[in-house]
Amino acid sequence: MGSPYVNASDSDITDSTSVKIPSSPLERVIGQPEAVRLALVAAKQRRNLLLVGPPGIGKSMIAQALSFYIPRPQQEIRVVHNPQQPERPFFEVKSAEEISREREETSYAEGYLSDPRQVPPSVAERLGYRCPKCGQYSSYTEITCPHCSSQKLQGPGQGPFGDVFNVIGAAFGVQNNQERVTSTRRVGERSEIIVYERAGEMVRVLDEKTLERRRKMEKKNPSKVIIPLDRNPFVLATGASETELLGDVRHDPYGGHPQLGTLPYERVVAGAVHEAHEGVLFIDEITHLGNLQRFILTAMQERSFPITGRNPQSAGASVRVDRVPCDFILVAACNIQDLQTILSPLRSRILGNGYEVLMETAMSDNDENRYKYMQFIAQEISTDGKIPPMSYEAMQIVIEEGKRRAQIVDKKENALTLRLREMGGLVRVAGDIAVIEGSKLIEPAHVREALKLYLPVEEKIKRSYGNLQNAMSSENTMSQRAEEYFYTYTSKQDDPSYQ
Repeated sequence: MGSPYVNASDSDITDSTSVKIPSSPLERVIGQPEAVRLALVAAKQRRNLLLVGPPGIGKSMIAQALSFYIPRPQQEIRVVHNPQQPERPFFEVKSAEEISREREETSYAEGYLSDPRQVPPSVAERLGYRCPKCGQYSSYTEITCPHCSSQKLQGPGQGPFGDVFNVIGAAFGVQNNQERVTSTRRVGERSEIIVYERAGEMVRVLDEKTLERRRKMEKKNPSKVIIPLDRNPFVLATGASETELLGDVRHDPYGGHPQLGTLPYERVVAGAVHEAHEGVLFIDEITHLGNLQRFILTAMQERSFPITGRNPQSAGASVRVDRVPCDFILVAACNIQDLQTILSPLRSRILGNGYEVLMETAMSDNDENRYKYMQFIAQEISTDGKIPPMSYEAMQIVIEEGKRRAQIVDKKENALTLRLREMGGLVRVAGDIAVIEGSKLIEPAHVREALKLYLPVEEKIKRSYGNLQNAMSSENTMSQRAEEYFYTYTSKQDDPSYQ
């Protein structure tokens, strides 16, 4: 993957629309060459990644971009009814080729549609499309022929009050006409059974081969697709609960009774670890999962995880599907201070089959990286979709702000900050100001005004009160000032308001 940098002179760039945005997702990641390189390796070799660094430097972007470089899923996972023991459904894995053949067989088993005028007249009459008196065709929902006002179908055993019952039945959506007619037809020297079914305003025709395919399909145990073939290979599980992460079996007040309730296999719900099968499971702030990390470890080791009901008060608690596949690439992220709270076995598992990456917080201030900064601005404007392009002069002010923040926050000289979430917010605030003023471009004045508005609240407090301690003491009520609790960060002697 080559660098997106081009040797463009300043005169070639008039505004952000002149800056090329790479089509490759990983090339849109700014200032993280090591992380990008290892993400490509992880995608090709199916390795795990642990991204360590402060918020807003591109961890989520790298994880999502990685999913574009892995093959599309090739398997579909289903839960199959177990007639001998319904509380222990099976799972079934279907390949793309098998699914394609199934769809083809299903299409063959559906027969073909025909116009009611193309089927034998006696069949059209019995299905309610043809009037036996005048021979005209109309919708089967019309009990009375609109052409001769005769009743189209007189059912067997229909008495003198048949018309009344037909009208009442029609009001409730119940028709007395037959929906399926079985007949025969000559094919060469022999006769074959053929079935005609209503299909809206058309008739579905099923020959013997089609009927045989249907019988074979009906003999199969019913199943439910829990992981479809056509799915997003990127699964975000940040902050997921145990149920969301590991799956569940929904409650049924009738306990799965076959006549009243829902069978257990139909109530199985996949978790994020299963949905990420053949894809990427991304967990930002992985330490927030706490003890759930051990389940992630088990899923990674076994490449499968059971789905069971997780509420002991639910009818789903007795249902279990064992060894449901979940072969995923784990991309986990955390802040530096949280590194020690990741479970040691999980870190060992990541290192044993993957990489740990310390994210960069700043990059050198040079022509190539300044161009990348302009690329970042163009990407943010394109992604937002609600703000106008930014002029070249305005982009230079944003770049200088990035240099200032690298010096103040990251303590690095001649560098540009990579805490790009805040920089993206600055671009949006400037864009909103331009939109309110009706400007077609984000100009330098808009960026300067945004710099005054887009400040962390701590910095605003510092400008208004001098420091956080003064702000807290001046805003406390008299009763609060009497409590030691409210002077955690400052002493009473330092508070001029305390008497």
